[in-house]
Amino acid sequence: MLPLLEDFYTLQGEGKHTGKAAYFIRVGGCDIGCKWCDTKFSWNPNLHTLTNMDEIIEKAQNYPAKTIVVTGGEPTTYDLEYLTSNLISKGVKTHLETSGVYKLTGSWDWVCLSPKQHNKPLSEFYQIADELKVIIETEEDLQWAVENAKLVNDKCELFLQPEWSNFEEIINRVVEFVKNNPQWKISIQAHKFMHIP
Repeated sequence: MLPLLEDFYTLQGEGKHTGKAAYFIRVGGCDIGCKWCDTKFSWNPNLHTLTNMDEIIEKAQNYPAKTIVVTGGEPTTYDLEYLTSNLISKGVKTHLETSGVYKLTGSWDWVCLSPKQHNKPLSEFYQIADELKVIIETEEDLQWAVENAKLVNDKCELFLQPEWSNFEEIINRVVEFVKNNPQWKISIQAHKFMHIP
């Protein structure tokens, strides 16, 4: 059983896979407490219906795209081995979006690590991350991004994501940073510009 906040078919709006169709499974429950979080409604797991994983799996495989993104909330709060092994057995790819603060469970084709300064990831996530996505609210966050980039594996892709509510104030600084540090790319929340979930 998982506290399922929502599940839906859409286009990915952030990071490496922006613009690709995917099925999203958003689980409720998160105690990270980011002040700029745009899914604060997900924080309390008791507000979301406990749903049998078999129901989630059955529904998720009925869409043309064969990529499933598990997000939250903070999905690593839960043991996701049953969910991912059964999804993979149906021929889909499993992607995880996490802050990395809890032990990893499950089998993943892609791990997006989005570290938070006030609640740092477990060290194990740096070596398994396929994508490092650092939210940039202020110029000081760029140094946090640099510190995290030193810890990831050589194949990990690096993204800076301007924080949505501060986008106009920070985007030019992020652009200049990437021009001077071309190992980084910019991730924008494209789904918000497109007005899709």
